[in-house]
Amino acid sequence: MKDWNELKELRDTYHQTITIRLDDEDRNDYQYEKEILVCAGTGCISSKSSEFVEALKTELAKNDLTDKVNIVKTGCFGLCAQGPIVIIYPEAVFYHQVQAKHAKKIVSDHLIKGKLVEKLLYHDIETKEIINKLMDTPFYHKQKRVALRNCGRINPEQIGEYIAFDGYQALAKVVNSFSREDVLNILETSGLRGRGGAGFPTFMKWSFAKASQADQKYVICNADEGDPGAFMDRSVLEGDPHAVIEAMAIAGYTIGANQGYIYVRAEYPIAVNRLRIAIKQAREEGLLGKHIFGSNFSFDLDLRLGAGAFVCGEETALLESIEGHRGEPRPRPPFPAVKGLFGKPTIVNNVETLANIPQIILNGPEWFASFGSEKSKGTKVFALGGKIQNTGLVEIPMGTTLREIVEDIGGGIPDGKKFKAAQTGGPSGGCIPQEHYDIPIDYENLKQIGSMMGSGGLIVMDEDNCMVDIAKFFLEFTVEESCGKCVPCRVGTKRLLEILDKITMGKATLEDLDKMEELCHHIQENSLCGLGQTAPNPVLSTFRYFKEEYLAHVEERRCPSGVCKNLIQYRILPEKCTGCRACAKGCPVSAISGEVKQPHEIDQSICTKCGLCIDTCRYDAITVI
Repeated sequence: MKDWNELKELRDTYHQTITIRLDDEDRNDYQYEKEILVCAGTGCISSKSSEFVEALKTELAKNDLTDKVNIVKTGCFGLCAQGPIVIIYPEAVFYHQVQAKHAKKIVSDHLIKGKLVEKLLYHDIETKEIINKLMDTPFYHKQKRVALRNCGRINPEQIGEYIAFDGYQALAKVVNSFSREDVLNILETSGLRGRGGAGFPTFMKWSFAKASQADQKYVICNADEGDPGAFMDRSVLEGDPHAVIEAMAIAGYTIGANQGYIYVRAEYPIAVNRLRIAIKQAREEGLLGKHIFGSNFSFDLDLRLGAGAFVCGEETALLESIEGHRGEPRPRPPFPAVKGLFGKPTIVNNVETLANIPQIILNGPEWFASFGSEKSKGTKVFALGGKIQNTGLVEIPMGTTLREIVEDIGGGIPDGKKFKAAQTGGPSGGCIPQEHYDIPIDYENLKQIGSMMGSGGLIVMDEDNCMVDIAKFFLEFTVEESCGKCVPCRVGTKRLLEILDKITMGKATLEDLDKMEELCHHIQENSLCGLGQTAPNPVLSTFRYFKEEYLAHVEERRCPSGVCKNLIQYRILPEKCTGCRACAKGCPVSAISGEVKQPHEIDQSICTKCGLCIDTCRYDAITVI
């Protein structure tokens, strides 16, 4: 890429091919009559969206429409619960849960006859009204898409589409018009904080690295997303990889680095493949490599694949892994901005943090700071899952309440169940209970109530969830993933898990609860890295807000939610039992006995609490106590 003017000319050229997708363009002259956008993110591909694309190509060919209709395979639209998602432009009609068998109907009815395929249109969960435009769904009304701006809008494997949507304009602006100090001032004014969990000011991290004197510096993207239920970074990399590449080049210019690495887990094959394509295309266009935009600035990127170790999400363990060592955290200080990769100054930012930067440069820091809360500016991406109608990927302004996320965006909890808690921050976070349902979500508020933002997993729980079991689930994950370098984490978390095991098995005492709390604080205060220090958070937060459940497990030997198998019993209600013997025939351990047409009984000494008897009984004669 010789200069900024060449990029602008390229943008105008590519812009003609996507005009049909833009609401603010003159539509008198565009290349295709129709464009069909099909989600090609991991979720929709697993739901066979690729098979729909092949079937669609066949139907278009049969009807001589191949040259008139453009198929665009995009990243994630966000509304994963309704995938695979298909949007047809210029009318922007939205079809959901589309399968290969629907291709013929879409072509014959929608494309040829101009009729909507009503059975594929989305029905609002509450009003039951038909919604035929994706952005008209309640799921999108309270969102603000910045990091996700291009996900579901462009083909991530075509650099031209990214450039057409102002891609690499921010890099050109920085290289041609800004000093390094200018970039730092913009980031400071914007209030952007690290989206990887800690919320450290981005400008400050970059300032430390810029001030460090060295013959070599590095920029690293931390895409080692390991929290259970989290898929934010994966979706950005799959849907908009060039945004991350552009931001890393801007970071390299700002701190004086000419080399970057994207550390991504090998379990993300689609993201890895699209990153490789994007890096190759950026090099071919002169947007990576030597003398970018004819300047003295040079910057290049390489990928490094992680083997899936959760601890490598911690930045110093990540550095060790890139260097070819076992992924274990380093003592700090020195911090990576002073002594990082190969002993050189290094900045490490996660995917979402980087994805915001080009838009901040293009739209101005005041624009970004205009939404969010006082100390937490901008937006946050969450992977919304658990007991929720609209599972998927959401991006909301900081300060949006948990209630708005769950009820307005998420569509509420299925089957009329009541909200009980939400877990943020994964194994490092904590539970937000009903009493804080209206808390504005930002860094300070979450910390105040014993949780944390984390990278963005948000798991919703209803009245059927046992909070002791939830704490145990996350702690089991931490024990499994501990690198073992420091004793408080390696041994302490195992002892903590043993106490939780005793509680869920009905063998714990009140003294064990005291030991549990004491051990949590010891692990927090003495672990080497942030992952060990935050490991007790799920235990402490559930104990803080749901202490009565812990006491029920210990004092009454009872699980109020009927989840902990050792503390529940399946009983047959004699007044409802018809003696049909269906439960007895289905019991895998022959724990149910009784005569035909007479009430049956369950032998508690044999019963394994598998629950098959409840599933089998047609008369609601079996209950859990």
